[in-house]
Amino acid sequence: MKHSLVCTLRGLGLAFVLTSVGAQAQAPIQATQVPGYYRLAVGDYEVTALFDGYNDLSPKLLQGMNQSQIRALLARRAIETPGVQTAFNAFLINTGKQLILVDTGAGQCIGATAGQLSANMQAAGYKPEQVDAILLTHLHLDHVCGLVDGQQQPIFANASVYAAKAEADYWLDPQALAKAAEAAKGFFKIAQDSTAPYIAAGRFKTFSPGQSPLPGVVEAQLETGHTPGSSTYRFTSQGQSILFMGDLVHNLAVQFLHPEVSIGFDVDNQQAIKSRNQVFSAGATSKTWVTAAHLPFPGIGHISAVDKHFEWVPLEYGPYKRAANVPLIE
Repeated sequence: MKHSLVCTLRGLGLAFVLTSVGAQAQAPIQATQVPGYYRLAVGDYEVTALFDGYNDLSPKLLQGMNQSQIRALLARRAIETPGVQTAFNAFLINTGKQLILVDTGAGQCIGATAGQLSANMQAAGYKPEQVDAILLTHLHLDHVCGLVDGQQQPIFANASVYAAKAEADYWLDPQALAKAAEAAKGFFKIAQDSTAPYIAAGRFKTFSPGQSPLPGVVEAQLETGHTPGSSTYRFTSQGQSILFMGDLVHNLAVQFLHPEVSIGFDVDNQQAIKSRNQVFSAGATSKTWVTAAHLPFPGIGHISAVDKHFEWVPLEYGPYKRAANVPLIE
């Protein structure tokens, strides 16, 4: 009897173990992505890349190279789809005294694939109402729509918004909307609607060439061509710098190897090419950190010069700050 009971208990135990293993093997698929943020220390500043979403851009928008050549370059990166997935990246800089956001993403203007900025900001430990200043590289919809919600109410309740005067003059003049080509009117209206509540509250400000929107904190430089007032922003702390270059590049596979290739969104494509070459060359020489609004997330890396073209060297996932003594294997 005792022997039989022991055997029975052992059998039940084995059955429990097998059932448990089976249950573990049947764990449900999570089917979600991790939150879209990534941190980088630049001197004493904390930089957080924020993912707002994505869309697909047709290679046909690229100009200055035939489509067969463009498709060959895309194929080298295993891209054979009709469109190229293109990220909307924004960047949050905590100086220790101010919280500064560079661009705001596409928000509610793109649809289901964008509008993730606020959620990812909160996942990163911040709230929109904590942002003190917003620096716009330019006023295209995928950089300003995140300023407001679907009811055109400001998302950043305490932030002042800054843009180059040339950019504001181009997009926000009511006469500009009236004179714009029919196909472009929507872009002007979105720029005006997105900035309107900040203008009404006296929290939209402009700066001229040679001026800084936040003196002593950031350097601004006009790099026109994509739009009349496209700007880059440079932050420096403890001898380290990071440059936010906005839309100087849209396509990783093509425009580093061939910076002479422009995109249909450029207002002045020849000037855009000139600006891209200037910034790429300076970035390769200085070896500073560089960010881009539409390169694969987190859109942070370095630019290197190789022969007569450039290469993008993306940031590698790692600790926020490297350990003081990292083992060196030789």
